[in-house]
Amino acid sequence: MGAVVGTLTLQTRQRRPSRDKLYDDLELSVVCHRPEGLEQLEAQTNFSKKELKVLYRGFKNECPSGVVNEETFKQIYSQFFPHGDASTYAHYLFNSFDSSQNGSIKFEDFVTALSILLRGTTTEKLQWTFNLYDINRDGYINKEEMTDIVKAIYDMMGRFTYPALKTDTFKQHVDAFFQKMDKNRDGVVTLDEFILSCQEVYSTCSCSKWHTMHTIFVVCI
Repeated sequence: MGAVVGTLTLQTRQRRPSRDKLYDDLELSVVCHRPEGLEQLEAQTNFSKKELKVLYRGFKNECPSGVVNEETFKQIYSQFFPHGDASTYAHYLFNSFDSSQNGSIKFEDFVTALSILLRGTTTEKLQWTFNLYDINRDGYINKEEMTDIVKAIYDMMGRFTYPALKTDTFKQHVDAFFQKMDKNRDGVVTLDEFILSCQEVYSTCSCSKWHTMHTIFVVCI
């Protein structure tokens, strides 16, 4: 009898989770997010159910809780730019992905943005990019915002930036941007001006496809 009690006690101890693990499990249960149904996401995006399943598996592999905070997002994004500092640009990008502005990216946020960037219309891509550059969300891109974006892009590229930076490089790029985009010369760029100017740039440059506006901006001005 004593042996049986001893065995049961041992098994109970083995099954009982540690306090740290219990807290970890409780934390996961609080932050874990279940995405919307596949049918709804398929209707809202340009991805098939099969593609959504693949994307979700990858998302969950990187983010088991089902949500991504800004710090994790920066760590993941920085892996693509090992020779530069992508933290500032990743911050702007995170804010664009975080559609509800609650400090986290859900799978729905991620896949909706990805759908626009990969398979959206030209106008949809430009609207999304305009929102990325409109840092303070006031409906305009001003020179201060554009300077911050340009600097973030160069920081992200790091030592592979070409040509080598000069002290007035940022100002030159921003001035060239506003020369093309600011149609009425009022010192800010509206969404309509942005879309019209980008379409004009696209029609005259050698870019084979739309990616994001900073690609066109860096290559074509």
